[in-house]
Amino acid sequence: MRTVPREGKLLRIFIGEQDKWHGQPLYEAIVHLARQQGLAGATCLKGFLGYGAKSHLHTVKLLRLSEDLPIIIEIVDSAEKIQQFLPQLDPMIGDGLVTLEKAEVLLYRASGATPAL
Repeated sequence: MRTVPREGKLLRIFIGEQDKWHGQPLYEAIVHLARQQGLAGATCLKGFLGYGAKSHLHTVKLLRLSEDLPIIIEIVDSAEKIQQFLPQLDPMIGDGLVTLEKAEVLLYRASGATPAL
């Protein structure tokens, strides 16, 4: 099983639900690319309210669903693995925001794994 160093990086990608990459939802393309590149894991979160650089408000309202809700993709791995991933990510992002911050990895294990003593 692969390990992630205790001092890792958190890559956070803010995009819109309707953003595309070669006809595929961008969030799916990014997660599939992260998996192909062997990154430790990726999670997509859908926002219910937000705005970005263009200041367009995207929201879920009662009786009406926005067609372009905010999506946040979070990827945690070593600084080295994240740095190798960034050049491939850059051409995929048209409108959006990408941030990078320190992450202290406290636990990374697959279900059913026995804890190390």
